[in-house]
Amino acid sequence: MKPKTKLRIRRAHRYLGVFLGIQFLFWTVSGLYFSWTNLDKIHGNQFKRSPIPKKFSNLLSPSEITHNGGINSIEIREIAGNPYYWINNEKLYNAYSGEVKEGINKQEALDIASKNMNEALRFKSIKKISKAGNHHEYREKLLPAYVIAYDSKENIKAYVSVSDGKFQTVRHRDWRWFDFLWMTHTMDYEGRDDFNNKILRIFSLLGLITVFSGFLLYFVSSKTLQKIFKK
Repeated sequence: MKPKTKLRIRRAHRYLGVFLGIQFLFWTVSGLYFSWTNLDKIHGNQFKRSPIPKKFSNLLSPSEITHNGGINSIEIREIAGNPYYWINNEKLYNAYSGEVKEGINKQEALDIASKNMNEALRFKSIKKISKAGNHHEYREKLLPAYVIAYDSKENIKAYVSVSDGKFQTVRHRDWRWFDFLWMTHTMDYEGRDDFNNKILRIFSLLGLITVFSGFLLYFVSSKTLQKIFKK
C-alpha cells in the first residue's frame, strides 16, 4: 500500500478517535455506574414504606355514579381517610356520596406522602407544579402535581398527583446522577429513553468505522503480516 494511503488511514483513525473519544468515555463511565448500582436504591425504596390499605364498607355502587360515556376503568383512592373512586383516569368521585372531587389540596397531599414515605424524614416544603419538560425529573407523569421536599443531604422529593391523589414517585440525588448518565448512554437528549435516535445511530456507525480503521491500520503497518501475505 502506498505511503500516502497509509497516512490517510492513520489520520482518519486518529481524528475519529478524538471525535468519538468523549462519547466512548461517557458510555464506559455510565456502563460502570449502572453495573455497580443497586436499582432499588435508585428508585428510592430506602426512603419509602408500604402503606397499609384501609378497609371501607357501605360504599356507593359505581353503577350509581353518573359519568359521561360510561365507566371502563375504576380504582379506589384513600384521601384524608375517605374513599374515592378514580374513574376512567379522569375524575375523582366520593365513594360514599358520588360527589365529584376536583383534585386534592396541599394538606391532603402531605397526608398521602406521609403514608408512603419513611416517617423519619423531616418535611421541608411543598409546592404545586403544572408543567414538567422533557428534562424534568417528573416528566411523563400525571400533572398537575404537588412536590413535597424533605430536609436531607440527598435532596429528596416526593410527588403526588393533584387530579387523582396518587403517590407518584420519589426523586433524590443518586437518581438524578443515574438519569444524567442514562441520557449520555442512550444519547437521547430529549426524553432519555429513545434507543432509535439519529445521534446514537450515527455515533454507533462511526464507532464501528473507527474499530475497522484500527484493524486496517494494524494490517497495513504490521511488517509481520505483510511478510506473511507476500509469501
